[in-house]
Amino acid sequence: MIDRYPPVTEEELHAYVDGELAADRRDAVEAWLASHPEDAARVAQWRAQADAIRARFGMLASEPVPARLNLDKLARGARSWRAIAAAAVVVAFLAGGAVGWMAHGASAAAPSRFDTFTAQALDAHGVYVVEVRHPVEVTGSEWPHLIQWLSRRLDYELKIPDLESIGLKLVGGRLLPGPFGPAALCMYEGHSGERFTIYYARTDSPQTAMRYRSADRFAAVYWVERGLAYVVSGPTDRERLLGVSQAAYDQIDKSAAQPR
Repeated sequence: MIDRYPPVTEEELHAYVDGELAADRRDAVEAWLASHPEDAARVAQWRAQADAIRARFGMLASEPVPARLNLDKLARGARSWRAIAAAAVVVAFLAGGAVGWMAHGASAAAPSRFDTFTAQALDAHGVYVVEVRHPVEVTGSEWPHLIQWLSRRLDYELKIPDLESIGLKLVGGRLLPGPFGPAALCMYEGHSGERFTIYYARTDSPQTAMRYRSADRFAAVYWVERGLAYVVSGPTDRERLLGVSQAAYDQIDKSAAQPR
């Protein structure tokens, strides 16, 4: 099948992550990510890294430049070209030291598992919930096959909750690349058309309680249970999302899912 849009470049993927992509290319990039899961995984990792760096160094961007690094002032006070050259060397040394310190801090601020998993889950959610014809690979009507297929690929006995009691019907699921191997995404839809997804991925992280994260258009609830990370994503209505997450958690916890 011929792609509707021309191929997306790596520069455009970076611009998409940075929020600098031209508006007329956004649909093309999102369509590309929907059909190229490896690129979608890369974008999720870049976003997680950017979030971690912003969280650690965001305040530095708003700080004024120290007076000692003002080249104009140093040059005006210099009495000779040698003094100017010496001042430039000092400024370069100080600036280089500052950059080196930030780079060291950035490397130390590697994305947490929470950052990595929620970023990937939110990216996948944003890509697929807008799909009308192909939001999933296996439909909810094939529930037993869906569970068997995803469980085999993740090497884990997955539990796909039945959320009909809270007004959500299973649309289906699909396989995705995860941080440490295959991941799965199951999608649910409400009566008014709102969609929620549950992202599953293997992890060696310890068990955690639910943690909430809000993004630009969506929000997510993350937890880890018995070697599997779960991320429930949906609209930014916090109470609704927590209710959906709790309903899913209750069923998953009762099922006592385990590695195969």
